[in-house]
Amino acid sequence: MTNPQQIQPVFILAEDTKRTRGRDAQRLNIAAAKAVAETVRTTLGPKGMDKMIVDSLGDITVTNDGVTILEEMDIQHPAAKMVVEVAKTQEREIGDGTTTAVVLAGELLKQAEDLLDKDIHPTIIARGYRVAANRAIQILEKMARPITEKDKILLKKIAITAMTGKGAEASKEMLADLVVKAVLQVAERKDGKLHINKEDIKIEKRVGGSIEDTELIDGIVLDKERVHPGMPKFIENAKIALIDSALEIKSTEIDAKINIADPEKLQAFLSMEENMLREMVDKIVKTGANVVFCQKGIDDLAQHFLAKQGILAARRVSKSDMEKLARATGARIVTRLDDLSSKDLGKAKLVEEVKVGDDGMIFVRGCPKARSVTILVRGGTEHVVEEIKRALEDAIGDTISALKVGKAVGGAGATEVELAMQLRKYSESLKGRTQLAVKAFAEALDIIPRTLAENSGLDPIDTLTALRAAHDKGNKWAGINVFTGKVINSWNEGVIEPLQIKTQAISSATEVAIMILRIDDIVIGGKSENEGKGAKSENFEY
Repeated sequence: MTNPQQIQPVFILAEDTKRTRGRDAQRLNIAAAKAVAETVRTTLGPKGMDKMIVDSLGDITVTNDGVTILEEMDIQHPAAKMVVEVAKTQEREIGDGTTTAVVLAGELLKQAEDLLDKDIHPTIIARGYRVAANRAIQILEKMARPITEKDKILLKKIAITAMTGKGAEASKEMLADLVVKAVLQVAERKDGKLHINKEDIKIEKRVGGSIEDTELIDGIVLDKERVHPGMPKFIENAKIALIDSALEIKSTEIDAKINIADPEKLQAFLSMEENMLREMVDKIVKTGANVVFCQKGIDDLAQHFLAKQGILAARRVSKSDMEKLARATGARIVTRLDDLSSKDLGKAKLVEEVKVGDDGMIFVRGCPKARSVTILVRGGTEHVVEEIKRALEDAIGDTISALKVGKAVGGAGATEVELAMQLRKYSESLKGRTQLAVKAFAEALDIIPRTLAENSGLDPIDTLTALRAAHDKGNKWAGINVFTGKVINSWNEGVIEPLQIKTQAISSATEVAIMILRIDDIVIGGKSENEGKGAKSENFEY
């Protein structure tokens, strides 16, 4: 019979594997998530501060855009990375509300930590959070007001709300007008549904001038120049050919040598190449095209022939720009030059090369029924232009989201306070420990108005008390004016956000909070066999 004292311990993991279990694992993950939330929390709201991030190459980014900050920071902690994914999802789905989603996720975990300290099991908290999130989305659907493409004033207010507090705030009225015009121009109604592709609104940026010089072009702006100085700088009533093949002599697919001993044969060979290029250009001329955008290269000799025919041409145009040009001008992208005909050509009132800043750009203007447009952003410095671009992307995302879902809600913390109030009432109808989790969820929602107040230099307790009193009286749009500190009707004051920002933030923040709560064992692998032989490894510190 074996003596129990002689049984050797069984090691199933590598010797240098790190392992953290139980409450310690939960505390570490929650601490990491809270740290991420605290990082971006000070950027929330119209009076949020900016962050300066300097990367390893010395490049500087100055922004208060949540997802940009988290991406530039290169976060390594695995639980923190999960919270960063919340911001990326919010950015991908709507384009705005990233800071709200991350701050809410951090606060949900903070509230959960208090419940864990009271010996409430993580799965009970998770169930309560799911119940609360589902109820919150139902409440939001009932609260929201309808919005359509005819409500241009409301759409402009949504765009202004998205840009308030960012670098674009000084010119938000003018920029909001551009955003609404751009979105409505690319919108299409099919089978009773509104279809809007964010990719159809191109944002080009150029340093120089002021923010007020930013303009909307009913067509496309290409960061390209004419391929030949002999080509015309502008062409009115342009007929545009989009070619996805090289205007060059094809080289053989296998290595080949051509030996020419006789000078006459050499001249004949060169003449043949010249004639082939001339034929290519003649095919374009026959269609009546006077502007050519080529996705691939254009031979020097072909450039010369095109210039002689008075055709403006640009080469190496990106695939995405070619698709936008097709949407804007009505042209068809042709992959074989032999197939090009006059029916494939697009139209524009004017195509011109304009010097913007130090470089030339090609403007394709006056496209009839343009389904693709460009906003050319101007500003004094590279950092200003970048931040204006991010603000415009947020405003475009919000406007598109509001139109797609067809509903909007009040901002300024009003929606969160109303949700929290209704969830507290709802929790009283529940039994057992789930009730505590739903109440904790409601408390977590208060972090948004609390943060808005803190970032504005207001007393968060006084602000929350005033907001709750207003909501108790039935004013569901009671929010905080961060400039005066007074309670306002956010909808009447024009502080409006799309419904989807709120629903997506609540959904994604709840999901990541539940996922982190359910982790009770962290195993970090030791060194691989290849390590030390040049293999790359990652080390996480807890």
